[in-house]
Amino acid sequence: MTQTILANAMLVLKDEVIAGSLVMRDGQITDIAPGKTVPEGAVDCGGDLVMPGLIELHTDNLERHIEPRPKVNWPHAAAIIAHDAELCSVGITTVFDALRVGSIGASGGRSDYREYARDLASEILEMRAKDALRISHYIHLRAETCSETLIAELAKFGPEDRVGIVSLMDHTPGERQFRDLSKLRDYVCGKHGLSEAQFDEHVASQIALKERLGAAHEAASVAAARRFGAVLASHDDTTADQVAHSASKGVHFAEFPTTVEAARACRAQGIAIMMGAPNLIRGGSHSGNVAAHELAENDLLDIISSDYVPSALLSSALLLGDLWGDTARGISTVTDAPARAVGLTDRGRLEPGKRADLIRVKRINGAGMLHGVWVKGERVG
Repeated sequence: MTQTILANAMLVLKDEVIAGSLVMRDGQITDIAPGKTVPEGAVDCGGDLVMPGLIELHTDNLERHIEPRPKVNWPHAAAIIAHDAELCSVGITTVFDALRVGSIGASGGRSDYREYARDLASEILEMRAKDALRISHYIHLRAETCSETLIAELAKFGPEDRVGIVSLMDHTPGERQFRDLSKLRDYVCGKHGLSEAQFDEHVASQIALKERLGAAHEAASVAAARRFGAVLASHDDTTADQVAHSASKGVHFAEFPTTVEAARACRAQGIAIMMGAPNLIRGGSHSGNVAAHELAENDLLDIISSDYVPSALLSSALLLGDLWGDTARGISTVTDAPARAVGLTDRGRLEPGKRADLIRVKRINGAGMLHGVWVKGERVG
């Protein structure tokens, strides 16, 4: 048996933080005891926080490693290893890698919107099978309803592919995240260097795709989630009507609702509310939508995602703990709450019988310095 004892720690439990010790044996948490004593052979944590490993439900971070600069393609194996190591280094022990399904041919003016998800998912799963990754990886399929090939791409996945989440992505210009077309213009033209004429063409083509294929694509995505045994998520709900529609499809959690109205409707429907850590830390949305701190202050925030800044996940949870005056509640937004949202019952809490995925963190001037990462009881960072 392999055993590790972390003692003299501040243990972040589901509803409270206590001084105590924790025993890990053969990949599981086997014992938790209160007190500050340090048994022989134990790791003296010196009062550091010990909490469950962080669980990330939606991150685009892998895409940044695969294409570190526009039109620069990086070898995928190296990119996956670097992505995995980066997440581990910031305390994330379970990740749902977000991959887009639904592409647009070069004739649509978006050569960057080519198909890639099936091949990349296969590479992630192959590296996992070879025990080349430090943390636990699942697949999150971002189903783009404003596309041409969504149904065909979804058909290439099955229940064996560890698809844990399917999110319904509707990026129709003038709706949801980009109701304000000026914000969309700034984003698309800044990222892709489109001219005004090309931007207008992009808007028209996206609207036409939604009108022609949107309903069929949404239905196929909902059916695919059932086939995979995956959780269904909505994305950028803006109105109460949109939330009601999401609920009718069986959505479990809402990614980044854009208004207080939508968040209140989610709460009424029993849909968990997820917001982005960058929004919280920056103090607002880069798209001009509702600020995460406003939802937090109104008890309308359940889950945090790092989105595009992995290191923001721990920082945002600590920030929320300070905002609410409840460290355990803040940490639950990146541990217990995301685990429950996707049905992972074996992790997300410090409890005997749970997976020994956990991290040790020292608070310094409000920030968190990572002092250790364990996955299934093995130290990986």
